[in-house]
Amino acid sequence: QVQLVQSGGGLVQPGGSLRLSCAASGIIFSVNFVNWYRQAPGKQRELVAQISGSGTTYYTDSTKGRFTVSRDNAKNTVYLQMNSLEPEDTAVYYCHVRVGVPYWGQGTQVTVSS
Repeated sequence: QVQLVQSGGGLVQPGGSLRLSCAASGIIFSVNFVNWYRQAPGKQRELVAQISGSGTTYYTDSTKGRFTVSRDNAKNTVYLQMNSLEPEDTAVYYCHVRVGVPYWGQGTQVTVSS
């Protein structure tokens, strides 16, 4: 059974940083694309970053240069380091992997506010 367990997140002031973690069980993360999505109130869920099995990363225009996705294969965990956070980054963040069917983490609230 595949499980994705997220940790991190919380409340941070504009310009601050947070790191999200996504630990997997029942699947080997290192061979799969792992995605980070977010969903703000009243908005659709959107992709923010992706890391491939080979370590290639992808970011959207809104997160490029501020967010970094990485993985620790020994821990079967993927991270999302978020720097220079803005109020517009406020959302629930989800990790996601597709192995035939999609699997989602439980979601983590990130609130950027002064």
